[in-house]
Amino acid sequence: MNKTQAISLAAILLAGTAMPAVAQYPERPITLLVSWAAGGGTDAVARALATQIEKQLGTPVNVVNRTGGAGVIGHTEMINAQPDGYTIGLATAELATYYWSGTAEFTYEDVTPIALVNLDASAFNVSSGSEWTDLRMALDAIKAAPAGTYKLSGMAPGAGYHLALSGLLHSEGIDPTFITVVPSQGAAPGFQELASGGVDLVPSSLPEAQSMIAAGQVKSLAVLAGTRMAAFPDVPTVEEAIGKPWVAGTWRGLVAPAGVPAEAIAVLETAVEAAWNSDEFQTFMTDRGFGLTYSNSADFATFLANEHKGNGEIMGLLGLRQRD
Repeated sequence: MNKTQAISLAAILLAGTAMPAVAQYPERPITLLVSWAAGGGTDAVARALATQIEKQLGTPVNVVNRTGGAGVIGHTEMINAQPDGYTIGLATAELATYYWSGTAEFTYEDVTPIALVNLDASAFNVSSGSEWTDLRMALDAIKAAPAGTYKLSGMAPGAGYHLALSGLLHSEGIDPTFITVVPSQGAAPGFQELASGGVDLVPSSLPEAQSMIAAGQVKSLAVLAGTRMAAFPDVPTVEEAIGKPWVAGTWRGLVAPAGVPAEAIAVLETAVEAAWNSDEFQTFMTDRGFGLTYSNSADFATFLANEHKGNGEIMGLLGLRQRD
């Protein structure tokens, strides 16, 4: 055997030993972290998606709720997990706000994007017993009342839906800080507070409000979307309600810790895209009114960078930004 042949044989042998390592992933169950309480919208999306990812990968995907700190605990665990591809997370819009609010040191740059899977318009939800019968009436009441008269819940200050509502209020000449935020670990406990009379409104996605609306405990005055949602045909858009177009909300996307091997990310991205496109997941999301949006790893990375920049500007305008 000459030198060239020996080198070629060595290359083949090395390739042969490297290939199984990629093909074997995943060899054991994957943990999918959720930063919000069980029963909420993020938890529901995570479980529906996990079921379909399992089918694609042939391995269990176990959803684990890590609540606390207005989502910071769960997101921190996503970032600090072993970067081996066996712990991933369903990150939410708060990932692009924590840094600016001074809540956490990390930013979108501390995760590896896998895929954006959902974008939800916020809704203006009040209790069924509220005197407000439409959005204009509610906005006029908030504008006329002294600061601190009204309260909201369902998230932490500066979270995605809070920013969405704050932007709407600001556009109406209302100081968004006039409404006191009662922090909660997601929409589910926020709605319990709303139903008990502890707060006056909960900005959330319509799917998160669905069970409370069906139970007759909550009514939604408007959705911050461009068109009415098929699953909620009786809820008007902001433009229909007050004559002004306003679209805003939050998002959910799968991420992994920084440093996960590119081969594992590629496997996950392929599996997630197939799971997202499955009839089961599409039906689940559509029936419950969740916004269906998909971006691959590269496009999701660009999206995160834009969200980080935009949120910094908005939070500065609204007095929520704590960092330069």
